This record gives sequence, structure tokens and C-alpha cells, in this order.
Amino acid sequence: MVKKLKRKLLEGVVISDKMNKTVTVEINTLILHKKYRKYVKRRVKYKAHDEKNLCKVGNKVMIEETRPLSKTKRWRVVEIVGSL
Repeated sequence: MVKKLKRKLLEGVVISDKMNKTVTVEINTLILHKKYRKYVKRRVKYKAHDEKNLCKVGNKVMIEETRPLSKTKRWRVVEIVGSL
């Protein structure tokens, strides 16, 4: 029996769509600082595969972890949630 892998899903905003079939997605999170007990903003940028070049700058997208597609691309766009 083959098990289906549980892949990570993240929601972020497209900040660049200049590359062909690739978008840069920014994920913003709030984490609690261990010592000072205040929330600190963290941001991470991921390159994601966009097969049909549908994503535009400002779109809110859902990305999913996948196998390495290039040197820096390990995510793919699952759906466009909305636009800002």
C-alpha cells in the first residue's frame, strides 16, 4: 500500500512575477520572542512554480512543498486565493 505524503501548505503574497513559470512568494508570520514575550514579525521569501503564468504581483496564493524543481525552487502554486 502506497502512503500519500503530507506536504506543507503556506499562504502568502506574490511579490515578483518577472521570471517565466516562477513567482516569488512572501510569507509573513508572527512569532513570540522567548525572552521578551513580545510578538516579532518574520518574513520568508520562496520561489514557487507557476505552470501557466497566472499569478500577478499582489495576488494571495497557496503554495505547496514539492520535489526540487531547480536550484532554488521547491514549492508550487496550488491556487490563487485572491488579490490585494
